[in-house]
Amino acid sequence: MLGEYRITGRRAMEIASDVERAVGAGRLEPGRQLPPMRELARTLGVNPNTVASAYRILRERGVIETAGRKGSRVRPRPATTGRAEILVQVPAGVRDVSRGNPDTALLPPLASAFAAAAARADGAPVLYGDDPLDPDLARIARADLDAEGVPDGPLAVTSGSLDAMERVLGAHLRPGDAVAVEDPGWGSVFDLLPALGLRVVPVGVDDEGPLPDAVRRALEGGARALVVTARAQNPTGAAVGAGRAGELREVLGRHPGTLLIEDDHGYGMVDLPLHPLAGATRSWAFVRSVAKAYGPDLRLAVLTGDAVTVDRVRGRQRLGPGWVSRVTQRAVVELWTGGAVDRAAVAESYGRRRRALIAELGRRGVPAHGRSGVNVWIPVSDETGAVAALLQAGWAVAPGARFRRDSGPAIRVTVSTLAEGDMAELAETTARALRGGPARRHV
Repeated sequence: MLGEYRITGRRAMEIASDVERAVGAGRLEPGRQLPPMRELARTLGVNPNTVASAYRILRERGVIETAGRKGSRVRPRPATTGRAEILVQVPAGVRDVSRGNPDTALLPPLASAFAAAAARADGAPVLYGDDPLDPDLARIARADLDAEGVPDGPLAVTSGSLDAMERVLGAHLRPGDAVAVEDPGWGSVFDLLPALGLRVVPVGVDDEGPLPDAVRRALEGGARALVVTARAQNPTGAAVGAGRAGELREVLGRHPGTLLIEDDHGYGMVDLPLHPLAGATRSWAFVRSVAKAYGPDLRLAVLTGDAVTVDRVRGRQRLGPGWVSRVTQRAVVELWTGGAVDRAAVAESYGRRRRALIAELGRRGVPAHGRSGVNVWIPVSDETGAVAALLQAGWAVAPGARFRRDSGPAIRVTVSTLAEGDMAELAETTARALRGGPARRHV
């Protein structure tokens, strides 16, 4: 059974815990098929309902997934401590363009911002019961949101975009509810939803964002929430334009009970204007992270939304971490007000690199996408073969399977570590890999 590993346990929780430990320890690998419920019940000498309960627990914990008659298997990125991060293995001497990180040369130094933030506190510590929101952060964030057309609403601060999404989803949905998600889309969202016991409903995407007809079908099919990336969509670089925003608002207007979550992690490093959907439904949340432009280690995002949603998020937050460090909030204020990042220059730097790579690929007959952000999305016919060929040639790219459900195979290239002189070589190597010809080794 399952190679050398045998599942044990007599009760549902014992069986589920045994499988979860095995996955965390690597004894049950991602993608491994689990025995049919009746077969495992016979092996363990228990009622099939006991195994069904165990599998349900594992699904709700994000450890396994079930695909109808195809049975149950360990998720590609199961929500366990031991298997939490599965990355492309990059051998020595290989250029890594797979990670999705920003260019460290464009990130501001954080030490001076934190020193200034600490000095500005005048030695007065933040205590239990104090306002969790720095007033200057709130003022600046609200002014920016107002200027870009995001509806008025209360503010909260979370530990990044994904933390905000988890709290908003938990505030409204229950296990078993369906959530419409961009496909291709952010892999962490694909991981988060099953861990919350929620069902993923893939929605197609083009360069302008989610396809209105696909969103309509998802909502008519019972999806209770929609997650949309405003700009710099990961992995395709899509950005919601004015026309697409109007179409999506019309669809959402016919489903006012939908929970709408907008992710604007491209804030500060994208030169395309924001066209928000916020306010198109009764329950909505708009999340703005500082990770890509100011540094992932800040772990800070500003959340606004309707009064009920934000109140639920802040109430639940008080029962857990309490608040995001006010020193960190003040440091972000220092970064915002001190000109630590030239947003236009950062956007132009990423844009220049994306455009150069896409143009070089186009000259070789390879279509690619990358309207905004730090990534270029390249559709391929053989994803595994393309990744392997490029790795052999000295380039580590991200396999598209990490970012898709029903959409076609592709690879993702992050341009953050690339110089303009790299583009022709990478494009030529990619074209050779896709044609199945020999790819020259990068040196």
